[in-house]
Amino acid sequence: MAEDLSKYHHPISRLLASASREEDWERYRLSEEQVEFFRENGYLTGIRVLSDEQVEVLRGELEQLMNPEHAGRHLFHEYHSNESTDPDRVLFHALGAWRVLPGFHDLLWNPAFLVPVSQLLGGPVRFWHDQLFCKPARHGGVVAWHQDFSYWTRTTPLAHLTCWIGLDDSTRENGCLHYVPGSHKWPDLPKPVLAGGLEESRRSLPEELQEKFKPVAVEMKKGEGSFHHARTMHGSGANDTPRPRRATVINVFRDGVMSNADEPLLEGVPVIPRGEKMGGQFFPLLFRG
Repeated sequence: MAEDLSKYHHPISRLLASASREEDWERYRLSEEQVEFFRENGYLTGIRVLSDEQVEVLRGELEQLMNPEHAGRHLFHEYHSNESTDPDRVLFHALGAWRVLPGFHDLLWNPAFLVPVSQLLGGPVRFWHDQLFCKPARHGGVVAWHQDFSYWTRTTPLAHLTCWIGLDDSTRENGCLHYVPGSHKWPDLPKPVLAGGLEESRRSLPEELQEKFKPVAVEMKKGEGSFHHARTMHGSGANDTPRPRRATVINVFRDGVMSNADEPLLEGVPVIPRGEKMGGQFFPLLFRG
């Protein structure tokens, strides 16, 4: 039985060895122009989050975690896999990798992620949950247009942010992210079926929003990340290339966000009663800012 790493609220491996001194963290700060772009558009892309060496560590861990027989599978909040015998053909999505292997655990404390997130949230950063994504070679893997917060109303108020980090180069051909600039200023919208088609989910929008729907493709190199507001509309297309497209996602919120549900906020996590501040073993404070 694998150890639950969620009880450790600090790095436990060598993944971040080159960024261990907090006095060096200033170099990860976003410029005023980058922060202003985020405020205006609801997203920011092309931020270097991982070195090539760190990417290789996480790719190796991801390969282990995609094995449905992995000893830590029970620690995931969600685990979805077509369980193909060919690892390049596995459609994979899971929540909870930080609990299972040290690289994905320590990624949460990466200053190249935490410093920008604290700037964009405007305060201390608390962990919400992580995700792993793998779009197989020449496979579907479409993720419909959606706002993240439509799935997260079990927490309140909205003070959430998502960081998407590529473990492969991300291109139009292999299903890169697309953002709709300015959509973070739209109202909360009903949540779609994420595995539906892009155009089907787009047509479900109110007519006045369809006129403002002008998505942009976000192509990035492996190790680069994008940050987006929890209301920013985004989606991604199919992977039509002969190689898988792999990524990890870290979702966070500003410290002070409260539970808005009297049931578990994630599978396997104790209830935090409605109105109580988020915290404890599974929602650690990552950065005081």
